[in-house]
Amino acid sequence: MATLLEAAAQMFSREGLSTTTNRIAERAGLSVGTLYQYFPNKQALLRALARRHVGEVTVVLEVVFAELRATEPGFEESVRAIIEAVVEVHRDRPGLHALLHRVVTPLVPVEVEEMRVLENRLVTEVAFHLDRCGRGEPEVDHTARTVVHLVDAHLHRVSMVHRLDVEELVALVDRLTR
Repeated sequence: MATLLEAAAQMFSREGLSTTTNRIAERAGLSVGTLYQYFPNKQALLRALARRHVGEVTVVLEVVFAELRATEPGFEESVRAIIEAVVEVHRDRPGLHALLHRVVTPLVPVEVEEMRVLENRLVTEVAFHLDRCGRGEPEVDHTARTVVHLVDAHLHRVSMVHRLDVEELVALVDRLTR
């Protein structure tokens, strides 16, 4: 499965949706029949890649969150650390990430729940730092949710088309939270 997913990630990165299951199987060094034993179609491969990505992002962010809570830096430094971590996990294969964001929509309850958990975890952490640093009043949770979705939209819809720019994202968050 890992070999097939890596081959799929490479092929979707290179060819986008025009890649075929035959080309993915060829890249993996496997038969297309083997691919179909695990994934019935390209959409299933994309969904598996999206779930893998959410897992990777979660692991990276939990490390950053723990460090920020332990060190309690100022708000700008906290936001910068979170944004840098998010940008870093998207820097490799930006075309694939843009494709995943535009094509893969969580449809089954477990996928919806995984996305909800990740978004809520991000909102909780941003709200914590807004509150800790005296920013985002009067509705810290609303401001945090807005910040998370602003960065998400910018990252997946603007930055993937252009070069990822941490400074621009930090400036957007700073303007919003002021």
